[in-house]
Amino acid sequence: MIEITQIRKLSLWIFFIPLSAINLCLLISQNPELLENTIFAVDQIGRSGFSIPYLDGSLSISRASRTFPQYLIFKPSMILTAVLLYYYWKSNNNLVNKLYSTKINYKFKTFGILSAIFLAIHSIFLGIKFDLQIYKLFRRVVLLLFIIFELIAQGYLVYHFYKLKVELKDFVNRKVLFIKIFLVSVLVLVAVLSLPTLVTKGNTHFKHMLEWNYFVGVILFYLLSRFFWRRTT
Repeated sequence: MIEITQIRKLSLWIFFIPLSAINLCLLISQNPELLENTIFAVDQIGRSGFSIPYLDGSLSISRASRTFPQYLIFKPSMILTAVLLYYYWKSNNNLVNKLYSTKINYKFKTFGILSAIFLAIHSIFLGIKFDLQIYKLFRRVVLLLFIIFELIAQGYLVYHFYKLKVELKDFVNRKVLFIKIFLVSVLVLVAVLSLPTLVTKGNTHFKHMLEWNYFVGVILFYLLSRFFWRRTT
């Protein structure tokens, strides 16, 4: 099926583009001397010492990515990822329609496209400064909606594939399906358990550490999609 080939290709790009972007921004942030005395000199706010934020939460993705020149990498990468997400969810919707012999827009497509839209909006506004409390709230809400819609879309999609596991037995790796179900369950559980900490002041390092790892967890879903589908001819 052509949809499976498209999904396999899109999945890899959706995983590697944002993962490469945030880690390249981190590398630049921690090694500003690499670009010293060039037109890409790193903004002072975007500089940091060596650390492993995945473990110590020493800085946020936002701080590593929102200043010059890191945003030249981060923003285009996330906007491109948002475009790829649109085609990913559209291809999955076409595939499920073909399997169910229907012609409708499933909920995972709607929520998946909404998550892509909010990712693009968040990327566009990242680094733009307005001294308005409502603007800061707007950015947080946009990021939160991206995560919520992404998890809902992923949950609905694995639910449909679980229902179709018999019909798909020749096309998928069932072990990966259960890994995806486990991953989505863990992401939802972590989000619920972390909510009280996230809405209170303090615990900055924990919040930053969670941010880096949670982002990787969300996009790991797409790497698993690559291994979920077997190659078709």
